Amino acid sequence: MAIGDIIVGIDIGTSKVSAVVGEVNSFNQVEIISTADCKCFGIKKGKIINEEEISLSINSIITDIEKSENLKINSAYVTIPGKYVTIVQNSILKEVKDKYAGISTRDVNSAIMQVRDIDIPEDKVLIDIVTDRFALDNGKIVEDPVGKLSANFTLKAQVMLADKEYVRILTSIFKKAGIEIDGMVPNTLAERNLILDKNELNDNIMLLDIGAGNTDIGVFEGSSFVYTNTIPLGGDNITNDIAMVLNISDEEADKLKRQYGLALRSFIDNDNDIVLSTVKNDEKTQTIKSSELIEIIEARIEEIFALVNKDITNQGIKSKINNVVLTGQGITNINKSDIAGKIILNIPVKIATGRLISTIKPSFRSSYSLVRYIAARPFAKTVSSSIDTKSDENFFKNILERIKEFFYT
Repeated sequence: MAIGDIIVGIDIGTSKVSAVVGEVNSFNQVEIISTADCKCFGIKKGKIINEEEISLSINSIITDIEKSENLKINSAYVTIPGKYVTIVQNSILKEVKDKYAGISTRDVNSAIMQVRDIDIPEDKVLIDIVTDRFALDNGKIVEDPVGKLSANFTLKAQVMLADKEYVRILTSIFKKAGIEIDGMVPNTLAERNLILDKNELNDNIMLLDIGAGNTDIGVFEGSSFVYTNTIPLGGDNITNDIAMVLNISDEEADKLKRQYGLALRSFIDNDNDIVLSTVKNDEKTQTIKSSELIEIIEARIEEIFALVNKDITNQGIKSKINNVVLTGQGITNINKSDIAGKIILNIPVKIATGRLISTIKPSFRSSYSLVRYIAARPFAKTVSSSIDTKSDENFFKNILERIKEFFYT
């Protein structure tokens, strides 16, 4: 980690925008300086539908942080949905400049620059290089080859490409808010080290982040990031279904979903009566059975998992997945959702139990994951966002260069 770097991470969801500002301390840990979030509905079904609303929301949370911490934030990193990301696997063999002196940082940086040399489609743009593993000339796999004696080494990496038009729109939105983009990181890649536990980090895992309006898919083969996509359904769709079928307000529908959240009718203990108080007809109240409510929830959850199953099957990667880990505010408060997922996917499914999950509020998990991911980037000289202080003590770094090393916005 780059000790002393200040990193700003922003996550744009379907119901809110959140930001986390963190500093890398002398113990190589990320200390949270400030957080802020606000409601935002500028994205629907994974598509940007209101640029102005998103820009105003970003400006609002940045202004809140600046006022509370006496800062001036000029740039930030941002998450990007999986549907706009293409992962290209690439590897190169690099000859070491001086095999008797060991592999140098310059050798590694040169290899990283070489591994990005791929044919990029006209509608895509390079946003990141993720170094996966290094193999020495004796076949030994190492995370950091610097200093190792080897005549050559092979670098395996994932080259991240993004939809050029989405990047253009997002860049424009941030500029309207007075913020430059330091880099873009796929949601599930950023969340991996926060959500998964130690054993899962070495397994073939599918991470499913079910949020308010989207479900982000991330498939990892050990340390390799092999696939990502976005299904335009989430927890809000369940709320909307309940409101529409029962003809009640969205507020009551959301309350019932949280109170009686259960993914499978077969697990109902008591089929209790539920009195509806906001029925939109001549009757002031109406009574239903809890099984009727659970049936609505079950149908939508089945659809979400069915669409995920179809996607990974069509991609030919389902057979490689050993376990599925669920996270996200759209699903984790619904009991037995892991069992429902296992039935439909026919793969073991569990709710995320990573030890770091409880250290951050759910509403800031994505933006905090982004900050931690950036802080841990190997072989980067600096990852700091551009931060100025409004006080006389100019102890924060003022980074003038907008394009970060190994990031291409």
